[in-house]
Amino acid sequence: MRHEFKKNGIATGRIVRAGLIASIYCVMVLVFAPLSYGPIQVRIAEALTLLPYLWVEAIPGLFVGCVIANFAGGFGIADVIFGSFATLVAAWITGKMPNVYLAALPPVVVNMLVVGAMLSVVLELPFFSTALYVGAGQAVACFGLGVPLAIYIEKKAGKKRM
Repeated sequence: MRHEFKKNGIATGRIVRAGLIASIYCVMVLVFAPLSYGPIQVRIAEALTLLPYLWVEAIPGLFVGCVIANFAGGFGIADVIFGSFATLVAAWITGKMPNVYLAALPPVVVNMLVVGAMLSVVLELPFFSTALYVGAGQAVACFGLGVPLAIYIEKKAGKKRM
């Protein structure tokens, strides 16, 4: 059985995990920057948005990573606020899902609507097509990459929900 160090009642391991998730998310967005921003995007880092299904501490980790990454995105404070808020809401809902396949839906739907709307306004593009493109990119990242990642982590850990 693995023991986590505790200080002042807070599990240090969980804080470290949240920080690592934030760092990995931010680095992945920046490394794949040409794909990470814009109306047609496949943000590879969004594969990590399924981690709240496994770990509650992934929620603040994803939020912080998204805030930092969105400052570099070129869409200004609107992306920092609305894009990061979308990630926070989607992560919270993902953490409540009963299985990994349903856990992939909140990041797709929430980002499709919120980020699609934000990009539609900022870039003066039609909402429907912008939301559709964002949703398609999210589906690739979440179902194509995130579901296999979450299943792999679940199997390696030998249990569900850590």
